[in-house]
Amino acid sequence: MRITVLTICPEQFGDFARTPLAARAQAAGRLSLEILDIRDFAPGSFRRVDDSPYGGGAGMVLRCQPVLDALASVRTPQSHTAVLAPIGKPYTQADAHRLAQEEHLILICGHYEGMDARIYEDADELLSIGDYVLTGGELPAMVIMDSVLRLVPGNMKEESAREESFEAGLLEYPQYTRPADFRGRKVPEVLLSGDHEAIRAWRRQEAHRVTRERRPDLLKTDRLEDPDHGLSGRKDGRI
Repeated sequence: MRITVLTICPEQFGDFARTPLAARAQAAGRLSLEILDIRDFAPGSFRRVDDSPYGGGAGMVLRCQPVLDALASVRTPQSHTAVLAPIGKPYTQADAHRLAQEEHLILICGHYEGMDARIYEDADELLSIGDYVLTGGELPAMVIMDSVLRLVPGNMKEESAREESFEAGLLEYPQYTRPADFRGRKVPEVLLSGDHEAIRAWRRQEAHRVTRERRPDLLKTDRLEDPDHGLSGRKDGRI
């Protein structure tokens, strides 16, 4: 998979490229990550990428010329372009699955007060990671890249990615590890029983309970028609 990020803050992505997930994917040839500085496409010695908005108002607006020229330099017929902006569609796990299928994903990071609306016209979609305002689209771009890379085959164990929050329309069930008794707080007995059917039923029940308590809105779109979907464990009897 190839990912290209268009940004005026390329230095923000250095640490991301060295995180275990991204580094492993690049080393294995499953990821080609390119960080493109929009300023390199701005004319003049000052490489100005922003200007005052027509009609007046506070703040500066990202100019369309350097952004669209940067996009044109990397875009191909196989590319899929997403702009990270507050007006975008709320990003979900379903979007992560969809984007993980793309051959070449281009992410455009907004900045300043906003960006020239003509940039949106050249994008395939607009995405937002939440109803709040950030300084720029760099953090959202990293969020999207991380969520997508986890789904690219080979980057993670398939069962690890399958049995997680949102994959079955619910939040994930509670998880425990050693010790079984920590200062009087004990792991549920069913998890120590070795009864895999009972464990599977408990996990499904707990996933519903946690979702009902913390994200009841998700229950309206619960896709679990198969009672074992997403919570089935391994077919060989191991969890």
